[in-house]
Formats: sequence, structure tokens, C-alpha cells
Amino acid sequence: MNPSRSRSSIQAGNGQRSPGHQLRQDGTGLRERSQRGWGDDLESLSFSIVLPAYNEAARIKASLDQVMRYAGQHCGTIEVIVVNDGSSDATADIVRQYAVQHPSLRLIENPGNRGKGFSVRNGMLHAHGDVLLFSDADLSSPIQEADKLFAAVEAGADVAIGSRWVRKELQVIPQPIHRQLLGRMFNLALRMVLGLNFKDTQCGFKAFRRSAAELVFTQQKIERWGFDPELLYLAKRAGLRIEEVPVGWAHSEGTRINPLRDGLRMFAELFQIRWNAISGRYSQSRAISQSL
Repeated sequence: MNPSRSRSSIQAGNGQRSPGHQLRQDGTGLRERSQRGWGDDLESLSFSIVLPAYNEAARIKASLDQVMRYAGQHCGTIEVIVVNDGSSDATADIVRQYAVQHPSLRLIENPGNRGKGFSVRNGMLHAHGDVLLFSDADLSSPIQEADKLFAAVEAGADVAIGSRWVRKELQVIPQPIHRQLLGRMFNLALRMVLGLNFKDTQCGFKAFRRSAAELVFTQQKIERWGFDPELLYLAKRAGLRIEEVPVGWAHSEGTRINPLRDGLRMFAELFQIRWNAISGRYSQSRAISQSL
């Protein structure tokens, strides 16, 4: 992608949305620029990094320092998108101020607090890169680990998902035991209800080839914590190649997941995903995306 076009397309430095910039379920935001072929090497591609953020004022600046440093060192063109999920603190103001000095950074505002799944979808559907990655704002997986996911996509994967359990020795700070037990129970339910045979679906570090993102995110229905299994279910259902990639990871004490409340909701959403498939809701979305 031409760098000058990239900066124009992402409204360099102003941190504002263009008029009428809303979440578009039809995926037109992903089609604002023409598709490019995949015959070029990794260095010639452009990338988007999406960071969903809710009340992250205490750590968003440190995270952006790392992400923008990584972007500056990368051979390709990288845009960074922060999606503010109705924060009540200074998260949005900090990002706007930071964007003044960093033209490749922009801010997208959600219409209130809608959840992490909504935030990721909002950012991904308005990204411009050839490869699109979303990461937790706390960078539990160091942003340098993105190289592994980008390389997996370049090697042929449609979706590359970071995994904490393929090589668990890469976990610098592991989760508390109770979180690990809940995670194993949830993983077992995923295998039984959705047929997802991955070691780790919940690591907030995933990359998508543009065509895969167009297909998956235009069908996504789950807007809160249970959206990760839905993305992988949709990708598998479409016959996309999914690569599970071991990444470094460190547990953050600032996580906002309530193990009981959010855990129960996530289990319920597994059955919601299954019902959406049975009732044809995903088929309808797929028909819309294929008609674009």
C-alpha cells in the first residue's frame, strides 16, 4: 500500500472519525481500498493493529509507546487503531494527544460501552491493512510477538491465533490457578459444543488475512467476552485455515473479567453461537458479505 495513501486514509494525527463513520456490518470499511495479491513478501504488506480500550488511562500511554516503537521499526506500513469503548476516564484524551505526534495512530469511539467484542469488530471493520491484528490494550502478549502471527499468515494461514498453552513455558507470569481451571473447563465446553479443538481460544492476540476478516467480522454477533470462540467457529465453518501460534504472555492483574458473572455469560454464549448457526443467522450474514 502506498504510504502517502495510508496516512490520508487513516486521517493522520487528528484522532477523529470522519462524518458518518459508524460500525458497518456489511464490511464496507474493509473494502475502502482495493484488494492486493499475496505474491509479495511480508515486508511489502501493510498491517493494522487494533487495541480495544475501556478505562485504560493508567496504562494506555505505556502500551502505545511500545506499539508505536514496534510500528516504527517494522519494515511494512502499520496503522494503529485504538477503539474507545465508552471509557469514563481520560483514555480517549490521552490517545488524541498521542496521535498528534504519531500520524499512523487514530481513535475510534464506540457509541457507549458495548463490550470488547463490539470494540474489536468496530476496529477491524474500519482497518486498512492487508493483515489485521487485534491485541489486548495491556499487551499481555508483547507486541513483538505479532511478528509470529504475521509470519503465519504470510505462510498461508487465513487466521493466526496466539496461544498460551502450545508452549506454556513462554508464560512469564501465569494465570492464577482458579483462572486456569475455569479456562480448562471452558475449553472442554468449546470442544463439545462448537467442535473447536484448539488449546487456547481466549488469548487476546489474533491476526487475520484481510479476506478472512471480511468474512468473519461481518458475521460476528457476540459483542462481549465470548466473541473469540464465535470468530473461530465462523472461520472453521467457512473452511479457513487457522494456525495456533505459541506466544509469550504475562498475566495482568488489571483484567476486568469477573470469573463468575462473565464466565457464566461466556458459557451461555457458546449455546447462542450454536443456535445462531442452526437458525441460519450466520448464513444470512455470509450472503450479505459475499454480495459485496
